[in-house]
Amino acid sequence: MNKVGQIKNKNILFLQGPMGTFFKELDLHFRKYGANTFKITLNTSDWFFSNRDNTYPFKGKQEEWKSFIEDFFKKKEIDKIFLFGDCRFYQSHAINIAKKLEIDIFVFEEGYIRPDFITMERYGVNNFSKISRDATFYHNLDKKYLDSPDTLQTYPKYIRMGFSSTIYYLIAYFLKKQYPHYIHHREIDIFKEFLWLFKNGFRKVKYKFTEQNLIKKITIELSKKYYFVPLQTYNDFQLIEHSRFDSVEEFIEEVLISFANNAPKEKFLIIKHHPVDRGRKNYEVFIHELSTKLSIENRVITVHDLHLPTCLKNAIGTITINSTVGISSLFHQIPTITLGDAIYDIAGLTSKNIMLDNFWYNYKKPDNILFKKFRNYLIETTQLNGSFYGKFPIEFSKSEMYS
Repeated sequence: MNKVGQIKNKNILFLQGPMGTFFKELDLHFRKYGANTFKITLNTSDWFFSNRDNTYPFKGKQEEWKSFIEDFFKKKEIDKIFLFGDCRFYQSHAINIAKKLEIDIFVFEEGYIRPDFITMERYGVNNFSKISRDATFYHNLDKKYLDSPDTLQTYPKYIRMGFSSTIYYLIAYFLKKQYPHYIHHREIDIFKEFLWLFKNGFRKVKYKFTEQNLIKKITIELSKKYYFVPLQTYNDFQLIEHSRFDSVEEFIEEVLISFANNAPKEKFLIIKHHPVDRGRKNYEVFIHELSTKLSIENRVITVHDLHLPTCLKNAIGTITINSTVGISSLFHQIPTITLGDAIYDIAGLTSKNIMLDNFWYNYKKPDNILFKKFRNYLIETTQLNGSFYGKFPIEFSKSEMYS
């Protein structure tokens, strides 16, 4: 289990959490176990979603942050810090200083295994994770790791997530003068957000009709005749920090050129948009124009809201940057290649060390026993059975979490 360790009489700092009340609930939970808790707020939304009786605002400029957080760590004698994500400006500097001061660091992120898990790791997540990438390590694990742990459904409420993010951005935008120097890791423009929200709703309804016959086509006509490409969000830190690509378009271009020049001529390519980008980004025109230029327009299909497991199970192989969809692909025993840094890019699981140009013919099917051990070890050491917007993680109610 990914243990927190002793928290009674320990000084615990919360930095920014996921949008909503999750960190507020975790704060109160730790207090019940005798912890002394603190919360640094970087904008008014952070304050709104906090318990407020233990908040400390930082209203300075970014260049003042490192000295502020180091001084805070020392004055409050912080033992542990909890935060969401490890690539944002404030988080990354806080982590680096906490490491220097030997403070325990716990980073939350969306679950590697979804929808019933969230990620909590010591020191970092994704490519900053300390989890082993050595296949031998997993081969040598005890046979108990072949049995998946019991998992409770956490019923993540996507309406609650949408409501929380809406409230967060509204407050951050209209009360930004309260924290005049705060710089968010993404643009905060409430008018753009509402435009994207409208587009998202409109397109969701639109795709329900325009794509209603595609699932049947995929499962019957195209089954095992296409390669699958799941796109990541345009501003994903996985793309920005843990890959060589500067944009999703650059990734699409590399895949299309390689497919045109190297893939079997009778095979197809299905490119699926990320659902979070439904209202923000649409790469259809870009994909069609480049496909036409490469004379493969009749072999490339662009989709949006198709059932992901169905797309995976019927594919020849999956090409991704480093999306957690890659783990789902391996779960369905589909050959997978990553073009960025990924925690699951392990020899025997992915088509590691194979060039994309060769993958179209020379793909490697994942070792199922290796995958089971990897997945179950990943769950035991990095995942919590819970949701930021549903059931609170059950592990926090177990005494072994604090041993």
